[in-house]
Amino acid sequence: MPLKRECLVLLVLSWVSSMRAQDENRVMFSLGTFQNVSVPVNGTIQAVVSRIPADVSFLTLQFHTHHRNVTLSYTPIPLYGFSVTAADAGLLSNLTPSQTIVSWFLKTPDGSSAAGIGVILPYTSTDPVPGACNQESPLEIDPNIYLQYNLFETTITFAPANIGYGRGVIPPACDVDVGSSTRWRLMYEVYQYFLPEGDMSEQSLISSLERVANVQNVQDNSRKVVSLTSHDRTQFSFSSLPGQGVIFSVIVRDPVLNTSASYIPVHTYACIFNSTLDRCSDLGRVSTKVFFTVIGLAGLFVCFVGHRFFKCELFCMGFGFMAFVFFVVITITTPLDYNIRLALTALMGVVGGVVMVMSWWRFGSVMACVLVVGLILGFLISSIIFFTPLGDLPVFHNDVAFWVVFACIMVFVPLFFIRWPREGNIITCGVVGGYTVVLAVNAYTYTSLSYITLDVLKRLLNHNFSRAFISVPLQDIDFIMITVWVVLGVSGIVVQLYREKSRQFFPPSPYVMWKQERERRKTNVLDPSHHKPSLSARILGRIRQLTQRTEPAGETTPLLL
Repeated sequence: MPLKRECLVLLVLSWVSSMRAQDENRVMFSLGTFQNVSVPVNGTIQAVVSRIPADVSFLTLQFHTHHRNVTLSYTPIPLYGFSVTAADAGLLSNLTPSQTIVSWFLKTPDGSSAAGIGVILPYTSTDPVPGACNQESPLEIDPNIYLQYNLFETTITFAPANIGYGRGVIPPACDVDVGSSTRWRLMYEVYQYFLPEGDMSEQSLISSLERVANVQNVQDNSRKVVSLTSHDRTQFSFSSLPGQGVIFSVIVRDPVLNTSASYIPVHTYACIFNSTLDRCSDLGRVSTKVFFTVIGLAGLFVCFVGHRFFKCELFCMGFGFMAFVFFVVITITTPLDYNIRLALTALMGVVGGVVMVMSWWRFGSVMACVLVVGLILGFLISSIIFFTPLGDLPVFHNDVAFWVVFACIMVFVPLFFIRWPREGNIITCGVVGGYTVVLAVNAYTYTSLSYITLDVLKRLLNHNFSRAFISVPLQDIDFIMITVWVVLGVSGIVVQLYREKSRQFFPPSPYVMWKQERERRKTNVLDPSHHKPSLSARILGRIRQLTQRTEPAGETTPLLL
């Protein structure tokens, strides 16, 4: 294997000498300094670094573009096993004892132009070698992080590292021994860096990548998600955040030598820039905006006067309860288009609202309806609890543990309503009504607060989502929306408590009132309405008058005197 590497280095050096006259396609790098690079149409850029210090054992070159794939290779013509193609591409080069110059080659796979930034980082013989124990990808040493995403989760994978070694030294074996003198002593740390919300510009990405390029910058600016040993799987899942830029970084540490190295950072927006459907610039569907705008207006009404207009509140709560359940069921069981599912969800939500109102109208059981309202508040409170870092605890990556605790919290909240039904109902109006306004705003501009309930929905729809880390960033827009939510909720609760303090707890059921009035009329003989025929008797009498002919009552001619 070292002979293969030396032959490769000689090939690269020969190409360097042949390209000296083509300075326009050569970019000179300095170690640790970012360099802007533009790849011309059907062109190849040679990235060169020289004057490499003698204590440097290996180098990593990383090149990043906004969304276009580029091919980074050891050779002028990309070869299988000697190149990598990605929007975040990187290569690692081991150095020979006397080597002071290294070059790589950069081009686009389709011959189009591309622009991005690159940086070359040096490492010594004591630093661990990222991806040196690779057994998956074609590269012999693969320092890249591979990323895949779908609507529910984003998954990253990377190859195990090896302990450091000097120039010209045969690399230590990866899987011969598991002792403390082998690569099994290495530790890994996975980091997450969130770009500014709603900002998918290239300038924002470049400035963010510069903040997470090396080990020290990653530690200072990123959030550590998890630490693991060499015996753990090198694959992790995170909740997908369409439209939200995220940079994932991995640091490998050698606890014996107290050294570290970084893999090539990788970024994603969980959407496609050059797609004709579901582009990053067109994440908000018109149907979604219409649906949640109506929901937000209804929630604002419920927030301030929901208890006063009890039937309207029951309709809105029944709508939300049935719509959520039906959307989960129809998504799991059918492959229908999103817009069709949303329309059917709205229709079934209306049915659920009508059923809720009619059940109260017919049976008059306020407590049963209020308990359903309490379950909705319990669902939201439980979702908020698991939206915090508590939801990323390893124990809650188990579905059984998660759903048992979630259900217990959800069921516990309605118990409060048994003792204080009116106050509980008003609190639900304020909290849930305020959150629907947040969801309505999210239909037009991104806010992380929508993932309070969306993460629970994802977990219901995707069985593999339980393994995903669900942390999301809280940035300026989120703190603004939290303030709006709190102000709306507190204002709605205070206003309704003040207005309803002198009123009866709940309005009576119209059907129950009608039955009571009918019984009163039957028993109260002094009531004039007691002697009045019932409505059905009056209708039947009128029908008989219209359909039956009146019989003559004897002689009708005048008497002759």
